[in-house]
Amino acid sequence: MIVYSLKCAEDHLFEAWFRDSSAFDDQAREGKLTCPVCLTHKVEKAPMAPALKGSACEAKPTVEDMHKVRQYMAGLRKYIQENAEYVGRQFPEEARKIHYGEIEERHIYGEASLQEAKELVEEGVGVAPLPPDLTEAN
Repeated sequence: MIVYSLKCAEDHLFEAWFRDSSAFDDQAREGKLTCPVCLTHKVEKAPMAPALKGSACEAKPTVEDMHKVRQYMAGLRKYIQENAEYVGRQFPEEARKIHYGEIEERHIYGEASLQEAKELVEEGVGVAPLPPDLTEAN
């Protein structure tokens, strides 16, 4: 697995995991990459800094950093719920049908076991975990 920093045409930055570099190339060429913020399919690799070991990279997140992450995750979850169809436990089957062109492409979310999610990724189906609802954790 490899992680890339990606950027959409609207300059939204995000990361995505791929089986290997050719998996990224294939998905990009087929227009299967989607920005999680604006849902555009115009996505490219963003410049990445090399990972360096040392104290500068070991900074601990602040309370403010954690608050920002919680806000972002809550916003992302809300956006997905408002702009995608919930398909429940049928998620793996529906995602495959969309991926293989058996049904019309649409944005979906639902439930899958860790094994099912791994199998989808191995098949090249573009999936990502939905962030937890952090507002219910309090």
